[in-house]
Amino acid sequence: MDRVLLDLGIIQIRWYSFLLLVGVFLGILLLVRESKKFKYPKDFIFNMAFWAIIIGFVGARVYYVVFNWNMYASNPISIFEVWQGGLAIHGGLIFGVLTIYLYCKKYNVNFIKILDMAVPSVLIGQAIGRWGNFFNMEAHGGMVSKSFLQGLHLPNFIIDGMNINGVYYHPTFFYESLWCLLGFVIIFVMRRFKHLKVGMQVCFYLMWYSIGRFFIESLRTDSLMLGGFKVAQIISVVLIIISIVGFIIISRKGKYEDLYYESRGV
Repeated sequence: MDRVLLDLGIIQIRWYSFLLLVGVFLGILLLVRESKKFKYPKDFIFNMAFWAIIIGFVGARVYYVVFNWNMYASNPISIFEVWQGGLAIHGGLIFGVLTIYLYCKKYNVNFIKILDMAVPSVLIGQAIGRWGNFFNMEAHGGMVSKSFLQGLHLPNFIIDGMNINGVYYHPTFFYESLWCLLGFVIIFVMRRFKHLKVGMQVCFYLMWYSIGRFFIESLRTDSLMLGGFKVAQIISVVLIIISIVGFIIISRKGKYEDLYYESRGV
């Protein structure tokens, strides 16, 4: 598997970096398109997205490094070699959401409404970004047979890519990418309902992604660990509980209260 998309001699453009940028670009386009419906200023959206992405990226790296410190302790400079992989989505979400919260608070904007608007962007970014793991030959599951992969009716290039040093592995990157893509489609179906309330899309995302990640994580062999437990599974359980509580709170509101398409948030 060639990790390099384009070799310019003095600089290499890797698939991992390229796919992350594609996911970010499409995510911003979707967010800007949705924000037009509610007349949010473009400058507000672009500036918010810029800081959320930058700080979220740093957070994703910090989160990964903290839980893999033994790997970086002897060579701290490798912390900055992000093109080699090593970003944790939960770290990115935590730092990114915190950035959006502070930004919305500064400009007195409805924080939850903004998160609702951003959910499809996050899902499509995750769906595309996971393919960077494929080219980096990381974030895969345990050993399987070639016949098992063929039984999943996967394209040959994925099966071949899962052959690492003569051993075939679960393409968990692919499972998660498909799961996020399906969630992306469901969100747009949800948006067809005129009584959709503010916060429902965020709760759906937290529950949908966390359920998928919990089970997919059980297959992975490179999980971040804490006290013998997989960190991603712990976080997933916490987020599922938060989403359930969120749905209960939202369901108690009146039928026409706090509707997504009527709440401008500015």
